[in-house]
Amino acid sequence: MSDRSFLRAGVITSTHGLKGEVKVYPELDDPGRFSFIRDVILKGKGKEFPAEIENVKFFKNMVILKFKGIDDINDILPYRQFEVLAKREDIAELKENQFFEVDLLGLTVTDKEGKELGILNKVLHTPGNDVYVVASPDGKEMMIPAVKQFVISVDIDKGRIVTDPLPGMLGH
Repeated sequence: MSDRSFLRAGVITSTHGLKGEVKVYPELDDPGRFSFIRDVILKGKGKEFPAEIENVKFFKNMVILKFKGIDDINDILPYRQFEVLAKREDIAELKENQFFEVDLLGLTVTDKEGKELGILNKVLHTPGNDVYVVASPDGKEMMIPAVKQFVISVDIDKGRIVTDPLPGMLGH
C-alpha cells in the first residue's frame, strides 16, 4: 500500500473472548471515531488484508473490534500485533490549520526570509501545544512551538513550513 489514503488507527494487542474479537490499542485522538469506521486494512508481517468492522465496543483504554467473517479466536490469532489502518476521512475531519502528523514529517522548515532551517523529523505532544523538532543540516535539533506566533504557514503540497523563530530559539 504505497499511497497515504490509509493511516494507522491502532494496533491489535490481543484476542478478546472466543468469538473472534480483538483488543486494539487506539492511536486516534478520539477512540470513539472507531464507531464510524467500517473498512480497514490489517497490516503486519509483510502482509495486508482488507477487513470490515462489524462491531465496536470500548473497554478502559482499549477498543474491542469484531471483524465480519471472523467468528472464532483461532481465525483472529494470526493478526496479533497487526496495524489497523483506516481511511483518512474516517479518522478525522481536519479543521483549518490542522494536519495529520504523518503529512508534516519530512517537510522543509524555513524562516520567513526563506533560509532553510532543516527538516521536520518529529512532533512532540505537550500539554500546552505541539512542538516541532527540526533536524538542521549540521545535525543539530531545534524545537519550534507549533503555535501561530512561531509557525507562519504550513503548505503540505509545497512541502514547506515557514516559521518566525525568536532569536536564540534555534540554538545559534
